[in-house]
Amino acid sequence: MAQKDFYAVLGVSASATADEIKKQYRRLAKQYHPDTNKGDAKSADRFKEISEAYNVLGDAEKRKQYDEMRRLGAFDPFTRSRPGGARPGAGSAGRAQTGGARVEDIDIGGFGGLGDLFSSMFGGGARGPRPSGPEKGQSVETTLEVPFRVAVLGGKVPIELEVNEECGTCGGSGAAKGARLQTCPECSGRGTISFGQGSFAVNRPCPLCLGKGQVPTEKCAACNGAGASRSHKKVLITVPEGIESGSKIRLKGQGGRGVRGGPNGDILITFQVREDAEWERDGLDLIVRAPVNIAQATLGSRISVVTLDEKRVTITLPKGTPSGKRFRVRGQGITKDKQKGDLLVEIQVVVPETLTAEQEKLMKQFAAAGGLEY
Repeated sequence: MAQKDFYAVLGVSASATADEIKKQYRRLAKQYHPDTNKGDAKSADRFKEISEAYNVLGDAEKRKQYDEMRRLGAFDPFTRSRPGGARPGAGSAGRAQTGGARVEDIDIGGFGGLGDLFSSMFGGGARGPRPSGPEKGQSVETTLEVPFRVAVLGGKVPIELEVNEECGTCGGSGAAKGARLQTCPECSGRGTISFGQGSFAVNRPCPLCLGKGQVPTEKCAACNGAGASRSHKKVLITVPEGIESGSKIRLKGQGGRGVRGGPNGDILITFQVREDAEWERDGLDLIVRAPVNIAQATLGSRISVVTLDEKRVTITLPKGTPSGKRFRVRGQGITKDKQKGDLLVEIQVVVPETLTAEQEKLMKQFAAAGGLEY
């Protein structure tokens, strides 16, 4: 790849997470948005670059394809240069050639030809404005941190999400009351803007009309012409028992409200389980540590342990139980997919920090009887 790439446009590393890319895009988009920098051509161009970069890097599949293209170094869509710095020429059909093969036909690691890749990544080819019919509402992805106990036993956790919803004032048109819609001067009504040159020009949604192909003569004051507004949505999430960090669930129809009568979006939840000071997890087994004193471990005893769901079980320690030994209680672990784990009770022999005079005397007698040095 040559001098410029989408990661550089957003100012993030190639190893940046999806959340890092999204945060950086929002920061830059706010800074360079045309409404914030009226009449500033450089800011408008910068906004176009940012939008195009995020259109690829913000989509997991497109980003995967783009990373593969960068890795192979087959073609730079910004400079349109081939490896070695040569620039493609135009064939008889106006297509770039590379050693007798069309650049767009070069297969790159199972993703098909570059032409197909550019089309899938950037929406290549002429596209009309965004449909005016019903559209699905915004789908929201979020990470939900849950306590260890809730993750194991299941439960309900309330969350509040910020979603895009159709503006209730203008009904999604973006126009003020009495205003009319006119052809977007930026994209001439196509809803997309092309960048690049020659046969490698690709399209992206127009930043002025947001892909609609029309702009109002007067913007709706409630949504500033966007046709959508941000709102807070409270949802009670049912946490399945036995979930682990990284587990995902999809709540269909719980996302943003549909546009022009379209279906609601979805909510995709990724769970993050909070660590617990007392309990650990090993697959479907639960691990808990039970402190005992020297006498209990040496002479043997019966101890009582409270399970995670507040049941009480009794364990018999044999004489000479060492610290760290585990005892298995069948069926008292984690339930998941109709399977049940066990409870592992790990013994921790606690040595007293201080002794009374009588306790110290008896301990010395014990040591002497056993020929122990102290």
